[in-house]
Amino acid sequence: MERVPILKIGGLLLVSIQIDLQDQSVLALQEDLAEKISATGAHGVIIDISAVEIVDSFIGRMFATIAGISRLFDADTVVVGMRPAVAITLVELGLTLGGVRTALDLERGMKILGQLGRGRDS
Repeated sequence: MERVPILKIGGLLLVSIQIDLQDQSVLALQEDLAEKISATGAHGVIIDISAVEIVDSFIGRMFATIAGISRLFDADTVVVGMRPAVAITLVELGLTLGGVRTALDLERGMKILGQLGRGRDS
């Protein structure tokens, strides 16, 4: 089973999904991410899904679950790089990504998390 790499960039973790997500790889990602947030104290998680072409309800719920896990470790989550077809599918499936912010690209996602991080320090 391929694992999704999780990179640390300053106080952020970048999850770049470049593989077809199967149920097992999604569950492994959730565990790996929880461990990495706990170990690093990251304040933000960016999930780059620009390579993801197809989503189903399980993958859609995975984004919300990851955001929930991140919140428990005091980190915010932003999903970036969503393709139009993926957005349409999520809406058609009736999935609202509760607690998950979205941004068009990595740069905007980092900007959102930077603003959220500054709000914490005050």
